[in-house]
Amino acid sequence: MWIADQWNDYEVIDTSEGEKLERWGRFLLVRPDPQVIWDTPKNHKGWQQKNGHYHRSSRGGGEWEFFDLPEQWTIGYEPLDLTFHLKPFSFKHTGLFPEQAVNWDWFSSKIKKAGRPVKVLNLFAYTGGATLAAARAGAQVTHVDASKGMVSWARENARASGLSEAPIRWITDDCVKFAEREIRRRNLYDAVIMDPPSYGRGPKGEIWKIEENIFSLVKLCSRLLSEKPLFFLINSYTTGLAPAVLSYMLGTALKKQGGSITSGEIGLPVTQSGLILPCGASGRWES
Repeated sequence: MWIADQWNDYEVIDTSEGEKLERWGRFLLVRPDPQVIWDTPKNHKGWQQKNGHYHRSSRGGGEWEFFDLPEQWTIGYEPLDLTFHLKPFSFKHTGLFPEQAVNWDWFSSKIKKAGRPVKVLNLFAYTGGATLAAARAGAQVTHVDASKGMVSWARENARASGLSEAPIRWITDDCVKFAEREIRRRNLYDAVIMDPPSYGRGPKGEIWKIEENIFSLVKLCSRLLSEKPLFFLINSYTTGLAPAVLSYMLGTALKKQGGSITSGEIGLPVTQSGLILPCGASGRWES
């Protein structure tokens, strides 16, 4: 398992009864987590002193309950000198997936060691964690997300991180249609990052279902790789896409590229118990 254990401003303090107690900077949040199927004593005082609690509804979805929590605050990821704006919004999210820091560290090192200009395509780029990590490492990045609001949020994070002048293209578009246009334009990339949702809609109502669409997108993006590609990263939070499945997809789509493939779960350390909380999976192809 790849573990995101370099955070100072973020911490999973405890887990129990389908929930996790987290520290985001100086604020404590309790959010649901489907991986937490155990029932252990909630001895940490943070369970009672939380600043926000997302309650799931039996009808689906849920709602936040706040206790002295600001509308927005920031945290930093010190190893890469990045700053992120956070705010609780729809379906338990805060605007950041801290477990992805283990991937940021991995590809940042590869970009720095490449010794040449590196162009990165980041699809389903959300609020820009991977975009900013790649830009900080010296890459030119194309950031693509179907949500105009998420792209604006990512640009705010870039400004907060001192990267407003970095070579980043900000694109609001359906990821599949954008990739198809880039192929027609013969615009190639040295690296591809994708973090597709299980289900989603494009800006014009395009339907995305990961099990039905992911492999065709990986094959499509393989055609966008340059003559000397550096890496290809897929993240998945969908249970059916196990690490072995990610490896097989990458191996099949990138067979002509050679290189090596690794895949595994990603996780976050839990302070109280010492366990590692699983947080999805990643597949990595590298030259």
